Amino acid sequence: MAASASHLSLKNKTIFMSGGSRGIGLEIAKACAKAGANVCIAAKTDKPHPKLEGTIHTAAAEIEAAGKKHGVRALPTVCDIREEEAVQRSVDACVAEFGGIDICVNNASAIALTPTTATDMKRYDLMNGVNARGTFLLSKLTHPHLKKSNNPHILNIAPPLDMSPKWFKNHTAYTMAKYGMSLCTLGMAEEFKSDGIGVNSLWPMTSIDTAAVRNVLGGDSLAKMSRLPSIMADAAFQVLSQEAKTYTGQFVIDEFILAETGTTDFDVYNQPGYDGPLMADFFVPDDWLARSKSNVMQHPGYK
Repeated sequence: MAASASHLSLKNKTIFMSGGSRGIGLEIAKACAKAGANVCIAAKTDKPHPKLEGTIHTAAAEIEAAGKKHGVRALPTVCDIREEEAVQRSVDACVAEFGGIDICVNNASAIALTPTTATDMKRYDLMNGVNARGTFLLSKLTHPHLKKSNNPHILNIAPPLDMSPKWFKNHTAYTMAKYGMSLCTLGMAEEFKSDGIGVNSLWPMTSIDTAAVRNVLGGDSLAKMSRLPSIMADAAFQVLSQEAKTYTGQFVIDEFILAETGTTDFDVYNQPGYDGPLMADFFVPDDWLARSKSNVMQHPGYK
């Protein structure tokens, strides 16, 4: 389904987001704030981390600065999304502060690119607890509030469901956990259709320059071949501005929805001064990759 270039306003809407202290989640939150939406962040980083930038408090300050002209407010809540009581407390705090919830963004994610024999069960449980269970739980607990909104959305930062074995062979546990988020999109889009809630997944065409890329996946060399998180923020804004009753059940790639809605210059999302090939992200199907008009190469480990 093609996205409409016309936008439904996010002004005075309330976004409830898992994660969001940094990276893609923070950029999405700032883009929504710039359009006038209030934001509640439910994340764990309450105090500075020695290896990661940002806390829920610094993120809230950045969000409010982005939405300053609209008087936007940001509510940081300490929350481990694997714990039902903690999520319920954050949801209740958000509703108490803002009066409701219009949009749920399931952004929090855990990653370990280990083969089955090298994946300890603690790490397996973490990935499935944060990714699949966390998405299911947050969507469930925000649902009673979302259905009261006039244009409610659930947006999962999750990939298209491409069942090629190459996406499983190197890291079965991680793929299961991420596809668990995608299965929430598939099922809940249909389940919540009668409530008028749009449920969609958003995924990047290329790797995105985040702490995970720099610290876990490939360091500065991969970061150079990665787009800036702002592309995902702009793409999320386009998804969340659609008519929820008709735009649902979609597995959206950032580059494609931006092209559909009028973006022509994608170089602005590259690292400054870089004009070489970009690295494709995990899980982008080969035929989708072939449709890209950008210089994107498949990671050699997935050919």
